[in-house]
Amino acid sequence: MNKSELVDQIAAKTNLARSDVAKVVDAFTSAVSQSVARGEKVVLSGFGTFHRKARARRVGRNIGADEPVAVPATTVPAFRPGKPFRQQVARRRRPRAPAKPRRK
Repeated sequence: MNKSELVDQIAAKTNLARSDVAKVVDAFTSAVSQSVARGEKVVLSGFGTFHRKARARRVGRNIGADEPVAVPATTVPAFRPGKPFRQQVARRRRPRAPAKPRRK
């Protein structure tokens, strides 16, 4: 699903104008991005937490030249899903059995 499909789906479920939903989605992504960039956590109960994560300096490998490469320390955005979200994704759905033809 891309942003346009997300906007369409939310607009259909809420009966709001597509343009209004697009503004809300843009505002949401901007607010989350700015908060995480400042080092704040964004917690959405039941969904998950957006946060900043530090990656340590490490030695990688240039596979083309087959030599070690120093990879500097950096900070990256991360997401930790909440328990209800994890459970919903992990839930296995059984495929439906084919319908039996009815006898008349």
